[in-house]
Formats: sequence, structure tokens, C-alpha cells
Amino acid sequence: MDINEIEAVVFDVLGTLVDEPGGLHTAIGVAAPPLSHAEVDALVAEWQQYVEAEQRRMAQGTRRYANTEVVDFEAAQRVANRVGLTDPTTIATLATAGERLTPWHDSVAALKRLAQRFPVIGLSNASSTALLRLSANTGLPLQHALSGESVSAYKPAAEVYRLAVETARLPPRHVLMVAAHAWDLRGAQAIGMSTAYVERPGGDPPAGVDAFDWEFDELTDLVDALMTAAR
Repeated sequence: MDINEIEAVVFDVLGTLVDEPGGLHTAIGVAAPPLSHAEVDALVAEWQQYVEAEQRRMAQGTRRYANTEVVDFEAAQRVANRVGLTDPTTIATLATAGERLTPWHDSVAALKRLAQRFPVIGLSNASSTALLRLSANTGLPLQHALSGESVSAYKPAAEVYRLAVETARLPPRHVLMVAAHAWDLRGAQAIGMSTAYVERPGGDPPAGVDAFDWEFDELTDLVDALMTAAR
């Protein structure tokens, strides 16, 4: 695949455009009693592992689809139980931490540059409402913000990626999926999308068997390559 054949760019949001682990760490640190950095790290890991496990159950058909607002509340309640937190308002606020994540330092500028030449689409497992609030809070200049909730599925289910391709109205290979998670790119690759891995702290780097179209250390490197090819 030649990079000058890309006509639309789709971004994973959580972890790729915004700092999900850092945001959860901050929210848990505020909500819980005084804890060490390592103790909060362990709670963040437990939260994320719970969410991933529940999403797998839904994919396997052992649990009916529930959006991230439901699953994040369950994860927040688990954390609250672990640290003895009982105040309902504090737990409810913690459950919506995903709506207040901070963009990575280069995300907003990179998307603004790309939007001068390409349709820029966000594709997230976050619920439609959570994604709307996150977009408003971060100022990410996404031209479309698509949620897997629209098809009652979570990435890496094929129907989520097809949602982005159908929105772009382009052949899959002309639509570039950008993510900091190799598992996400494998899902996009499976339906014929082009793929680009961008390194982020806490991401899921490619394995030796992965063969993505491009890999970049920085988001700005990806943007430079796309903008140069579009001239």
C-alpha cells in the first residue's frame, strides 16, 4: 500500500488520542483515600482488566451488550469496594472519568493539520454519550466521532470498523486506521483497512507476527508523511 493512496484517516481515541491510563490514575487518586502511586497503578490495572474481560464476554455471547457507561460504572464500583469508598456521588463521578481524559500533547495539533487535507474520524469503544462529552472536553477536532455502541459491539469486532469505512464511503484500503494498540489494528486489517501503529505510553506494541502498513514513534511523523504525500 502506498501512503499517497490514503483518502481518509480513522483514529482510535482511548489511549491513542487521549491518555486513558493517566486519566484513570488521576481520577482514582482523587476519589480514593490516600494511596501510593503503585497502589493506584494496581487499581487502574484492575479497572482496565475488568473492562476488557466484560467486553470479551459480550463478544463471546456470554453477556448481552452493555455500553461503556454501564461497564465503567461496574469497574468504578469494584475499585470503590477495594478501597472502602461508599459515597454514591464520588463513585458516580469516578465512573465517568473516561469523559474527562487529557489529550496527548500532540493530538489536537495533529488532527487540525490532517483535517486540512483528509476526513478525520474517531472510532471508539466509548459510548456515544461518553464520546460526545470527551470530544467536547478535549477539543479534539474530529469531523466524525463514531461509537461501537451504534452497532452494539466493541472493537475488534469487524462491524465496528465497517462503520468507519461506510462513513468514509471509500474502499477499505483507502481508509487508514491509526492506533496505539496492535489488537485494534489487527481488527481493522482483517476487513482490509490500511493500518498505522503510533507508539503511546501504555499502548499495545506490535508483535513479531504483525505486518502493519506503517509504524511511527510519534504522531507528528505520521502526519508529516500523510501531508507530504497529499501535496
